[in-house]
Amino acid sequence: MAGTGVFAELVDGDGVFKYYSSGEWKKSSSGKSVPIINPSTRQPHFKVQACTQEEVNKLIEEAKTAQKSWAKTPLWKRAELLHKAAALLKEHKVPIAECLVKEIAKPAKDAATEAVRSGDLVSYCAEEGVRVLGEGKFMVSDSFPGNERTKYCLTAKIPLGVILAIPPFNYPVNLAVSKIAPALIAGNSIVLKPPTQGAVAALHMVHCFHLAGFPKGLISCVTGRGSEIGDFLTMHPMVNCISFTGGDTGIAISKKAGMIPLQMELGGKDACIILDDADLDLAAANIVKGGFSYSGQRCTAVKVVLVMESVANALVEKVKAKVAKLTVGLPEDDSDITPVVTESSANFIEGLVVDAKQKGATFCQEYRREGNLIWPLLLDNVRPDMRIAWEEPFGPVLPVIRITSVEEGIHHCNASNFGLQGCVFTRDISKAILISDAMETGTVQINSAPARGPDHFPFQGLKDSGIGSQGITNSINMMTKIKTTVINLPTPSYTMG
Repeated sequence: MAGTGVFAELVDGDGVFKYYSSGEWKKSSSGKSVPIINPSTRQPHFKVQACTQEEVNKLIEEAKTAQKSWAKTPLWKRAELLHKAAALLKEHKVPIAECLVKEIAKPAKDAATEAVRSGDLVSYCAEEGVRVLGEGKFMVSDSFPGNERTKYCLTAKIPLGVILAIPPFNYPVNLAVSKIAPALIAGNSIVLKPPTQGAVAALHMVHCFHLAGFPKGLISCVTGRGSEIGDFLTMHPMVNCISFTGGDTGIAISKKAGMIPLQMELGGKDACIILDDADLDLAAANIVKGGFSYSGQRCTAVKVVLVMESVANALVEKVKAKVAKLTVGLPEDDSDITPVVTESSANFIEGLVVDAKQKGATFCQEYRREGNLIWPLLLDNVRPDMRIAWEEPFGPVLPVIRITSVEEGIHHCNASNFGLQGCVFTRDISKAILISDAMETGTVQINSAPARGPDHFPFQGLKDSGIGSQGITNSINMMTKIKTTVINLPTPSYTMG
């Protein structure tokens, strides 16, 4: 169970989960806590410390100091510790998964998969880091016109310093380690600010790194209210890089952060374009999986279906049949559709549904809601004047827009302020490539739903969907900078062979 066994030291005498600093689990001097509401019961389930700005400042200062020593740690040793942490994540997948079930209503099987996937990510990152960072570059001056070979240039990748990692609620473990592991293998220290919903799962994950034996102060995990410590964290002068996954908050962070590297993924309105020659059974299966897994609470979920009018009726019927088979209920029961994360999220989704109904969308199922639990809903004949055509519901509601040309579908996709991912279904690979090139998104999937992963694939968004690129190798590179050393020779020197 959460907070028991090897995780018992995470909980104080009042049942509040501690924050992590200086290699220790601590209570905040504020004496305050932040409740974590179980989406299924809508009642407080866990509590975490409400840290103060003074505590945040202290742990960032400690991270700065610890990073200097960590940067001198051999690459093989860094990798060795990451492998230990990865093994511990897998070993303790059950309590981590339990936290995910209770905090964010993630289906039990998916919750366990997230813990295992996170361990795999950390191990892969350890190996990739040794390769990427173990190689430098050698240049000679006479490759540029007008120069003799009097200069040798050596380049290496060096750490940035203190990395601030802010993951989202929907993958609070996996999207945390996707920031932590690259930062550590590259020689950085890490300050983690987990989301409130998902914080306890993240604390359990951090304890696995603690048990692996990382140096004190190198890894910190601070909990609290964003209104009290959010700006203090993101604007702190000792933070050298911010890796953020979430929503509109990222735009505000980017405007406030100083001259430091930013890695941001801020959501999407991922379009699924269905051509008239598509395999409709394949398309329908991917639409349901892509649109409704984890109740649609994924940045890479299918958010709008753009289908050619000639096959729209057939596609909608196939999707309806598959939606009817989705199970709805509690995450403990491994239901396909579980409660969305907060009541405010459910209210927002309902607002989109009401707007679509008022403007004449066709409801393929009856709209049904109980608390945070919203039954899966397919909306046909959606028009561009409806909010659901453009806004990201982050819930189990999927709009279908009928189009009369490929150009119309591409235009709708590109008119969005988002540009994370998209997909196209067709049997004609030439058409697929042309459409992929025309779509203004970071990734286009051909004959499959949008997805983040495997975790070593590049993952990035255009426009309001983000800054920079993720994926293990890209994250390692992003969390380093180039340093050059130039050796000047008194006379030109050439190797004769």
